[in-house]
Amino acid sequence: MESIEGIIGGEKMKDIITLSMESSCDETAVAILKNGREVLANIVSTQIELHKKFGGVVPEVASRKHIENIDAVFQEAIDTANIKLEDIDHISVTYGPGLVGALLVGLSYAKALAFSLNKPLVGVNHMQGHICANYIEHKDLKPPFITLVVSGGHTHLVEVKDYNDYEILGRTRDDASGEAFDKIARAMNLGYPGGPIIDKLSQIGNKNAIDFPRAYIDDSYDFSFSGLKSAVLNYLNGQKMKNKEIVVEDVAASFQEAVVEVLATKAIKAALEKNYKIIALSGGVAANSALREKISEMAKEHNIEIKYPSLSLCTDNAAMIGCAGYYNYINGKRDDMSLNAVPNLKIDVI
Repeated sequence: MESIEGIIGGEKMKDIITLSMESSCDETAVAILKNGREVLANIVSTQIELHKKFGGVVPEVASRKHIENIDAVFQEAIDTANIKLEDIDHISVTYGPGLVGALLVGLSYAKALAFSLNKPLVGVNHMQGHICANYIEHKDLKPPFITLVVSGGHTHLVEVKDYNDYEILGRTRDDASGEAFDKIARAMNLGYPGGPIIDKLSQIGNKNAIDFPRAYIDDSYDFSFSGLKSAVLNYLNGQKMKNKEIVVEDVAASFQEAVVEVLATKAIKAALEKNYKIIALSGGVAANSALREKISEMAKEHNIEIKYPSLSLCTDNAAMIGCAGYYNYINGKRDDMSLNAVPNLKIDVI
């Protein structure tokens, strides 16, 4: 696997091969990357169908399924990348945030591999992985820039100062944006996961049908979605009590518009006030078509460039963990066998 990436001072630079693992929620994933941005394999085994009947992820079920899946996913990644185990330079693994039982499956497997192969172990923050998905998609992207990290558990506005230097500008004070999508979808019996279903319904609904509230919280970069969620639930209950028709598509579109308008407005505000010309979207909600459209439309007026990963890199995967792990590794981060799962790991902790 050795080849010349470049020559510095007459010396060859060896390609760095990263094997990465992700099991923080309901996806068992293993990836292999070359030099942090070139994906040789990115295998994901999802449990969405399994959890649909419960209306959300059941932690114990997720953990057991990871144990069942991880061997096969690992072997498929090795076969797809067509590498030998000795070709691997380091092993990166998500250690938080996430479901503690789920995290421990990937973490234990990665530790065992690192120990048996005598390779460096590098712990990765799952949310930093989401940010790094943009580096895989956009080979020319470099810090600094603003990123909007939006997922089922997180809504953060972050200034990416360097590959390992993050400053949180704003965060949600209550519900995460993705969480609000899932709760509203559940209230309307739309199924799980709620985000993609609401996105699809919204495309045939009228986004101006219902004037749901937007919480801008003064001049802060913080977010709040609990008031919006309550307003939607109150609207649904009110219509039922009056025996009035609920046009699900209009409710979905109006709710979604209220969410993406606030997300886009805050991100643009941060970019303008901090003098940035690039905003990157990160996390599962970055796959939302209305968010991409709204923020791109608003950014045009200010000559701000919007970047986001392809859909397969927005949802949980190990390629993004490998990319983040690569930058941790070349910046000297190493973990020993005491590395443990941190379910509530903060986004700015490497």
